[in-house]
Amino acid sequence: MLYRYLMYLTRWQLSTPILAVCVVYFARFGSVGSTVIANLIGGLIFFWVDRIIFTAKVGEPLWAIREEVRCVDCGQIARGFRLVAARNYDRTRDTRPEFRCEGCSKSKLIDLRGRGIVLE
Repeated sequence: MLYRYLMYLTRWQLSTPILAVCVVYFARFGSVGSTVIANLIGGLIFFWVDRIIFTAKVGEPLWAIREEVRCVDCGQIARGFRLVAARNYDRTRDTRPEFRCEGCSKSKLIDLRGRGIVLE
C-alpha cells in the first residue's frame, strides 16, 4: 500500500506543471474557465494513470487452484494449488504446471521463501 501511495503522490506532483501550463494557455477564458478546462484535460490524462496505479497487481502473488488433481509430491487426489507468479518468481509460461495438495503446497512455500522468493 505504501508503494501505491508514493506512486500516487509522485503522479500528483507531476500533474501540477501540466495543469499550470493549461491554466496559462487558456487564460483568455478567465480564471474559472481556464481552471475548468485544465481540470478536464487533467482528468482525461490522469484517469488512466490513476487506474494503473490502483489496479496493478504489484507484488501480489498469483495462484492457480484446481479441484481433484493429483499432488505431484504425495500423490493424493485433492484440491491443487500452484504458485504462478510472485515478485521475483514467474511460471506463467510453464508447459507442465505442478499442482500440490494444501499440505505439500505449504511445504513448498517454506522452501521458496528459503530460496529468497518474495511472496508478500
